[in-house]
Amino acid sequence: MNDSPRVDYQTDPSRYKHWKLSFEGPIATLAADFDENGGLRPGYKLKLNSYDLGVDIELNDALNRIRFEHPEVRTVVLTSLKDRVFCSGANIFMLGLSSHAWKVNFCKFTNETRNGMEDSSRNSGLKFLAAVNGACAGGGYELALACDQILLVDDRSSAVSLPEVPLLGVLPGTGGLTRVTDKRHVRHDLADIFCTTAEGVRGSKARDWRLVDDIAKPAVFAQAVRERALQLAAQSDRPEGARGVSLAPLQRSIEADALRYSTLEVDIDRARRVATFTIHAPQGEQPHDAAGIEALGADWYALRLARELDDAILSMRTNELDIGTWLIKTRGDSAKVAELDALLMSQRGHWLVRETTGMLRRCFSRIDVSSRSLFALVDEGSCFAGTLLEPALACDRIYHLALPDAPDKTPRITVGETNFGLYPMATGQSRLERRFYAEAPAMEAIRAAAGHALDADQAFALGLVTSNPDDIDWDDEIRIAIEERSAMSPDALTGMEANLRFNGPENMFTRVFGRLTAWQNWIFQRPNAVGDKGALKVYGKGEKAAFDFNRV
Repeated sequence: MNDSPRVDYQTDPSRYKHWKLSFEGPIATLAADFDENGGLRPGYKLKLNSYDLGVDIELNDALNRIRFEHPEVRTVVLTSLKDRVFCSGANIFMLGLSSHAWKVNFCKFTNETRNGMEDSSRNSGLKFLAAVNGACAGGGYELALACDQILLVDDRSSAVSLPEVPLLGVLPGTGGLTRVTDKRHVRHDLADIFCTTAEGVRGSKARDWRLVDDIAKPAVFAQAVRERALQLAAQSDRPEGARGVSLAPLQRSIEADALRYSTLEVDIDRARRVATFTIHAPQGEQPHDAAGIEALGADWYALRLARELDDAILSMRTNELDIGTWLIKTRGDSAKVAELDALLMSQRGHWLVRETTGMLRRCFSRIDVSSRSLFALVDEGSCFAGTLLEPALACDRIYHLALPDAPDKTPRITVGETNFGLYPMATGQSRLERRFYAEAPAMEAIRAAAGHALDADQAFALGLVTSNPDDIDWDDEIRIAIEERSAMSPDALTGMEANLRFNGPENMFTRVFGRLTAWQNWIFQRPNAVGDKGALKVYGKGEKAAFDFNRV
């Protein structure tokens, strides 16, 4: 599949083709009614509620609107408006037509969306119920697995299934295998049968095997869904009387070699295959309390930054595949960042601050799993402090300019309270804990230096930066580092970076991404899946896949 024209991750409910969003008190309903002629690319139809990237872009948008525009919502019910079909998963013909890069980016984004649902349940009290009212296969079941509970209609035909191995010669791409075992604790021999049986499991067996939480006959299904949704809502602390924040369209400019937003810009150097992200600190008078934040709404700097940086990351990942190195810079006044962080910490129990912090946390996690080389450049005018230090801590290297002859111009970095756990990685660790393996001496030294503006030599001595060249060596060292990186195999770099960035405790989320990177990435390129007679290529053509039966 031709991966152009440009993919835009911004949308709104008035433009949805695939989801119907409705509200009733503490319950929001996201109903799947995918337009089979509304695919993001030509060449396939989204039959049986099968989805492509466009469907998940709408889902991601709808979830954010529930988070911010409807704080009264405590439970989100995901269901279907199609007769006897919940969701049949990722569209197979779309996958068969797509480039490898498209498939991997598609799987990564859908992973992040589903992980984000679990993140919201865990951290902001938004609960999710899958009301499976029809056949639920592949990525459709993976969407259900991301919910807190699954209720399956017991109509003698509706089943849940992960048919990727027997039908397509690939793996479930959005965490299906991992959630079946790690989250639902399905016994591994039963999981083996389940994942190699194309027709799936229905009724009481699905419940007994822990594939779903419960079943209900068609006549009482709607009532059972409502009762469970209200039970989940009772577990939530989202506010009942708060006024939501309208997520207005982003103010951005898309140029041939740049993306420009109110809080950052991305400049692309195509000759060097480098993009420079420059994030700007807050300016002017900032709010001092929750009332001030609410008055600003979506114009509050922290929320604008979260939305704009998120959009920039997604756009660059999907639309600029050959830009392999991202440089991270900051500009502005570190004192303004410190003011922002003090507000974030003092008001972190407020629902809007909590949701904004959650969006920043998920946005920074997108940086962690982006298959790009990441260098942070602490140069003149930088304001890497607190929240704005997190993107640097996500990088593979940090270069800090030393100006021994110009102390008044010396760039500094400041570790803040927000760096000690407000934005944990998928491992559950802060990026500082990841950097120093949570070793007590290093962490105590960093804690003692928190709040102090550190020059290059001080930061280097603490291990916070990779290199501290002076102004004589700076240009050459940065140039050589970028040139050396650009000359290496992108495939090898992607694997190396993913391994080195996640050195902390393993959990369900790291396993989801690790298996996507290592297993699915490999299997998606094997002839058994994508060769001329591979399972993914011959699906739906009435032909039988031809496998190379050598075990590799």
